[in-house]
Amino acid sequence: MNSTKLITALFIALALTACGKKEESQTASQPSAVTPPPAEVAKSGETAKPEAMAATDEHHEKGEHVFKGTCAMCHQTGAGGAPIKGNKADWEPRIAQGKDVLYKHALEGFKGGKGAMPARGANASLSDDDVKAAVDYMVSEVH
Repeated sequence: MNSTKLITALFIALALTACGKKEESQTASQPSAVTPPPAEVAKSGETAKPEAMAATDEHHEKGEHVFKGTCAMCHQTGAGGAPIKGNKADWEPRIAQGKDVLYKHALEGFKGGKGAMPARGANASLSDDDVKAAVDYMVSEVH
C-alpha cells in the first residue's frame, strides 16, 4: 500500500473513531480568555496578573484535556507524520511559522510534505477555542 493510501486509511479510521465522541469542556459555556499563554506573556516582558494566570491555567488545562481526548492518538505516536508532543525537532519548524499558521492548520486541516493534519483532529465537535487550547498546550510542552 503506498503512503497516500495509508494516510487516507489512517484518517478514515481516525474520523470513524471520533464519530459520536463529543469533547466536553468545563469552560465551553464561559467566554474564552483573551489572555495569551504564559510563554507569550514571558516573551513580551509583561508581568502577568493573578486573574490572567488563572485564565491561562484554565486554558492550559483545557488544552491538556483536548490533547488527551483527541490529539494524543497521533501526536503521541507520530501517526500520519504528526509532530510528537514535546519533540523539539518536530515542533521548532512549525512553531517558527507562527501561532496563526498552527491554528489554521489545526482548525482547517493541512496536507504537507511530512504528513497531514485532519481538520479539528478529525473531531468535528471541538470548538475553535478547544483546538487552539490544544495547540497552545502542545507548543508549551516543547523542550
